[in-house]
Amino acid sequence: MSSHTASSSNGGNGSGDSGVPKRNSKRPKYSKFTQQELPACKPILTPRWVVSAFLLVAIVFIPIGIACLIGSRDVVEVVERYETKCIPVLNRTDKVQFIQSAADKTCRISMTIPKRMKQPIYVYYQLDNFYQNHRRYVKSRSDEQLKSASKENDTSACKPEDIANGRGAIVPCGLIAWSLFNDTYSFSRQNQSLTVNKMGIAWKSDKQKRFGKNVFPKNFQGGGLVGGATLNESIPLSEQEDLMVWMRTAALPTFRKLYGKIEVDLEEKEVINVTLMNYYNTYSFNGKKKLVLSTTSWIGGRNDFLGIAYLTVGMICFALSMGFTIVYFVKPRLAFYGDLATLPSYHGTEVLDRTKNVHGILLMFKAHPSLPIGTEALHHFGTSLLIVTLMSMECLKHDIDSGRILMV
Repeated sequence: MSSHTASSSNGGNGSGDSGVPKRNSKRPKYSKFTQQELPACKPILTPRWVVSAFLLVAIVFIPIGIACLIGSRDVVEVVERYETKCIPVLNRTDKVQFIQSAADKTCRISMTIPKRMKQPIYVYYQLDNFYQNHRRYVKSRSDEQLKSASKENDTSACKPEDIANGRGAIVPCGLIAWSLFNDTYSFSRQNQSLTVNKMGIAWKSDKQKRFGKNVFPKNFQGGGLVGGATLNESIPLSEQEDLMVWMRTAALPTFRKLYGKIEVDLEEKEVINVTLMNYYNTYSFNGKKKLVLSTTSWIGGRNDFLGIAYLTVGMICFALSMGFTIVYFVKPRLAFYGDLATLPSYHGTEVLDRTKNVHGILLMFKAHPSLPIGTEALHHFGTSLLIVTLMSMECLKHDIDSGRILMV
């Protein structure tokens, strides 16, 4: 070792190591984090800890699930599907032709209130089998155009609804705006009209940030193929709340969008008459249309999934805790939890003696990390450690078989 040091310090005519090119090391910078030497705690999973953990989860989750289910069941909801009802019987063989014709689309349906509904009562329209999450559909819009009048011609992402023939840019452009839902509803009870408030149905962030106060509809639905509703060109986009609601695309093919709010109570068994204009074409893609009246609770609208999920997890954890408890008492295992001190007293001391020897060797290397250990020495030490471990396990097995270790 001394000769190696001398040659490296005196070689090169006193120039040191300056003439030897240094090799870039790929060894990472040492830190306790990269070397996994941070303080850590790994609890031993005794039966008591396992049972307690499962039982704690059950105690927390089951009441939450019950509360969520009760909150969901407090919601009163009335759903009426109407896309087939609103097609005359003689035209039901070709629904697409009827919806595209100039025939009268007025339709009347009735909805019976099953339970008293306290205001506000939310009016939704629901569409099934309508994929608003399609990539080309989602990207067919211009947020810059919606926000600023100076970006009126920013329609590069809106094809094919980008430019009106000879009249300039379409505002708002894109397939999302073009396919705006255009069925309308009016409600009455006992021959008295029910007012539907359509203000405040959009997000405040949309009104304040995403839709400009100085942006007005232009050339909208002016082509030969009309996709949906038209927009009043004298009203800025920041006040077109139906458009804002529709432009928030849904993630799933079945979705609801807010149409308005009824701000009076509806009594049990009361019949609500609805006059609707069945304009929107869902027949081309076998879609369904539904009208929904719903109240809300502290959990929102009706959704049993959250409560069922909490209850399911809680009941599974409770069953597991009971199962582990029964197994622990009926068929206990050896009380050895990773620490030899937990073993019951017995006559054989071979395992303890050999373990102490190995432990002493490890302590020596820990106290003197700079000891020169070659590859051969490490190989012999690893082999010795493996032999001692195997002998210790064999001795422990022998003691268990002979009854020298008591089972608890």
